[in-house]
Amino acid sequence: MGRRPQPEIREQLLDACADHALAHGLPDRTAPFVAATGTSARMLLYHFGTRDQLLRAVLERARHRQVAAYQDLLRARPGEPYPDTLARAWAGISGPDGAPFLRVFSPLREDADQQLWPEFRRLATTDWLGPLEAGLATLGRPELATLVLAVIRGLLIDRQATGDAERTDAAFAEFLTSLSPR
Repeated sequence: MGRRPQPEIREQLLDACADHALAHGLPDRTAPFVAATGTSARMLLYHFGTRDQLLRAVLERARHRQVAAYQDLLRARPGEPYPDTLARAWAGISGPDGAPFLRVFSPLREDADQQLWPEFRRLATTDWLGPLEAGLATLGRPELATLVLAVIRGLLIDRQATGDAERTDAAFAEFLTSLSPR
């Protein structure tokens, strides 16, 4: 007689693996996850099937955390001008709180094959358009959501490539001055 599935153990393992991936990046082997969880590779594969299924589950868990955090950062707040909200969101996304997500997801955006998560690039775009449109609607400019997302992404790529936080922060601040209501 085989073991019964133990979803609570699977969830604990998944959280520990996601914590590890966010702290160190997504590993190409299971050994770092084994060390992070204190279990065996065999048990990880028992709970997740294959290495790729484990990696995909870890990415999905990390993405769930990112979406929750960033949607909160991007949501319009009563009495706060949306450019101020975007300035705070930029600080969170580009700063230490956002670094773990960039560490995990940047390689996926650059992966031409997209075998591990084929629809990632589409989701990584469409997830942010709704909150941005809602926030920009407070300025009467919801149509700028794609532009704002493109600026954020471009400046994040620039910052990762050059390490120049001062210049990219200044560029985003200057961009925010262009978001005046019509």
